[in-house]
Amino acid sequence: MLAVMLLSSCASISPNGVGRINRYSFANEAVPEEFVGYKIAFISDIHYPSLFAQPHLKKLTRKLQKESPDMLLLGGDYVTSVDFLDELFDSLSSVQPLDGIFAVLGNHERRTKELVARTMSDYCIELLADTVVAIERGSAVIYLAGVYDSFAYDSLVVQPAETVSDEEFVMLLCHTPDYAEFSSTTADIVFSGHTHGGQVSLFGLYTPVKNTQYGSRFLRGRNVTTSGATVITTTGVGTSRRKVRFCVPSEIVFVTLKRNKK
Repeated sequence: MLAVMLLSSCASISPNGVGRINRYSFANEAVPEEFVGYKIAFISDIHYPSLFAQPHLKKLTRKLQKESPDMLLLGGDYVTSVDFLDELFDSLSSVQPLDGIFAVLGNHERRTKELVARTMSDYCIELLADTVVAIERGSAVIYLAGVYDSFAYDSLVVQPAETVSDEEFVMLLCHTPDYAEFSSTTADIVFSGHTHGGQVSLFGLYTPVKNTQYGSRFLRGRNVTTSGATVITTTGVGTSRRKVRFCVPSEIVFVTLKRNKK
């Protein structure tokens, strides 16, 4: 029985172009009533095409379209070569979520950030470069902040005290989960990637490469920083360096907002 459970945890076959769908509910008293049920789709570390070839991209896009998210977040590390930028962003732009597509850059965009930014703009994908945007529903509003370089821990975009009060709901998009802990972010929820969940794990019992200075603490899934921010770390979509995944399926993340009573 244990062997079956371990093997099932390594399964990566899915009709959605990725290994699994991870769904979370996030309840917070700062979420306005108008945003209860708000659905956020989140993908990161596509590294297109790597192991994530064109047929997978088409399936992923169709799945996102079918889910009809209110917002799509892209967490960085997009292509293995800039030759694939147009193909990737053209496909993702067809999702057309109600409030748009928002993105940050990953470490793989450091040398090509200007080109990536221009290509995103061509496909109506909004790059969050140390900026905060307001999402409105009538008179209610929530905020989304994005970090231009999440390895530059002195960025203060996640402390939007000048424009956002402590009572308002703030989401943060940054490439690496380490930023959320190191910066002691005041955001309510953080979306990050970079770790690939280790990409290779020995049946979930041991992960040799973690790509985070905090060990397994923010390696994947839902966790909490010292300052109390919830961090969702996705295992990502594609593969980096070595084209292999073992016991760490690629994934799409969906987060649905709910409201806690004060």
